[in-house]
Amino acid sequence: MPPKVKITKQMIENASFELVRTEGHENLNVRNIAKYLGCSTQPVLYGFKTVDEIREATYEMADKYHTEYIMPKEDDEDPMLALGLNYVRFGQEEKNLFRFLFQTDKFGGKDIDTLFADPGLAEILGVMASGLKTNIEQAREMFLTFFCVAHGLASLLANNSMAYDEEKCRKMLEDVFYGMAAARKG
Repeated sequence: MPPKVKITKQMIENASFELVRTEGHENLNVRNIAKYLGCSTQPVLYGFKTVDEIREATYEMADKYHTEYIMPKEDDEDPMLALGLNYVRFGQEEKNLFRFLFQTDKFGGKDIDTLFADPGLAEILGVMASGLKTNIEQAREMFLTFFCVAHGLASLLANNSMAYDEEKCRKMLEDVFYGMAAARKG
């Protein structure tokens, strides 16, 4: 008799992430995870006591993936524009993950103030303020407006309410960002 395959917590997390990514968060349940892993539901519930624990671990994995996806690359000419375009592209290319992260109420309590408390954003705001020769508060206001436009575009794309056109998205983000910069300079 061959040895039984041990289902690890990491395997459950990976399966849950892939289920959400390919089939949507609505299909994240113990039975579907077990089916994906080719096992009974018992090993899945051994690794996690509840589906909510699985959802939370999956959310953290999706959030980390999202953060890595949207970050500008070193060779990007304009890091803020690249960040916005990557965010919009994520809404287009990873529709299920985008909806899971930003359009479910499972993980409430994450608001704009929480976003601004993120250490990674503080670094972005510093670069933005320096590049635009403005202070952090003005950079924060500009970022909020820029983020709202990028998030709106990504939401429209994730929900199939808009056809993806990278040049149009780029133009809208440039208009908002550089328009705000020009307005700040008077």
